[in-house]
Amino acid sequence: MSKALTQLATRLSMDEQEVENVILNTVMPSGKPVTREQFVSFIAVANEYSLNPLVKEIYAFPAKGGGIQPIVSIDGWLRIINSHHDFDGMVFDDIRDGASLIAVTCRIFKKNCKHPIEVTEYMEECRRPTDTWKQWPARMLRHKATIQAGRYAFGISGIIDPDEADRFKDSGAIVTEKEVNPANGSAQLDCYPSEHFNANFPKWAQAIESGKMSADQVIGKVQSKAKLTEEQINTIHSVQVKGAA
Repeated sequence: MSKALTQLATRLSMDEQEVENVILNTVMPSGKPVTREQFVSFIAVANEYSLNPLVKEIYAFPAKGGGIQPIVSIDGWLRIINSHHDFDGMVFDDIRDGASLIAVTCRIFKKNCKHPIEVTEYMEECRRPTDTWKQWPARMLRHKATIQAGRYAFGISGIIDPDEADRFKDSGAIVTEKEVNPANGSAQLDCYPSEHFNANFPKWAQAIESGKMSADQVIGKVQSKAKLTEEQINTIHSVQVKGAA
């Protein structure tokens, strides 16, 4: 076992082999063999930014020329920014032309820094013809401003956000799951059936409430057998230890 995996397993309070199995089956790109070096490199990035792969704060896509590209969800970016020791708050300004949102400015304040780091992202430059941009354009633009301001403020590198991943796919820099040959790698785990989830959730909740297992431990154990949906993961995370604040 690598030092990076040991560090991640310790941070998540899980068994090393269990963590490795879950990541290889649910976080790494399906249908593509992952070398030990690529796996350890991915874990090292997760540790560098204290991200949890089991709840998809960080995951990976295969790069076109080989290797893998770490991708960090907005939840992961917010964890990085909010937990940085120099972070001292952030504010947003919406720039509008009448009722139309044309840009969002994010200002990140740093401790012992006289001026905030300020980034403005423009709707005209960022909007894409995807479902998320069509349904939540203001939210997506705020996410873009947050991520870019975080990069500038704290020198974050080596990771991209899901929207950038979509742009990379369009340019061919990374490949989609469908482009990968399934014959060359292990099969992706099936999704966890909702009826089984509803039947088993009460005992998982009891284990979390009693302090016998953490939410992440439950998620890791379940995802070693089947893939949980984001809603199922959030449901498990909603359970707290009895008596906890």
